[in-house]
Amino acid sequence: MTHVRCKFVRLREEARAPTKAYPSDAGFDLYSPDSFTLLPGESRLVKTGIAIELPSGFGAVVRSRSSQAKRGVVICGGTGTVDPGYRGDIGVGLHNLGTQTYMVERGHRIAQLVIERVYDVELVECDELSPSDRQTSGFGSSGR
Repeated sequence: MTHVRCKFVRLREEARAPTKAYPSDAGFDLYSPDSFTLLPGESRLVKTGIAIELPSGFGAVVRSRSSQAKRGVVICGGTGTVDPGYRGDIGVGLHNLGTQTYMVERGHRIAQLVIERVYDVELVECDELSPSDRQTSGFGSSGR
């Protein structure tokens, strides 16, 4: 396994460093530096107070935590992307799909940050694509 170092800074005194519950976990927990409530149907952008410097060839994805998703609190849009050149405060867009008010206390875990390799890909426009077994079969095409 390749070891990659990624620098981060705390932009606020209340910010908590991203952590992993277990060394083999894929994602780092991101924490809220503030306390707030999220009403049913409400969305909120929560700034974590953390900025990262991703190494060349890497990006990061902000994902929902399963324990929150069970209560109907998810990341707006499903995930968020942190590009390698971004040096600002990592924001987490939370949305409460549930029927109960969701309380967040300062220091609570609100999302996961997964750092992934990003390939230098060039999209090339062409007149047609090569055939495949699937062709244009899409949503639900493989059954339940």
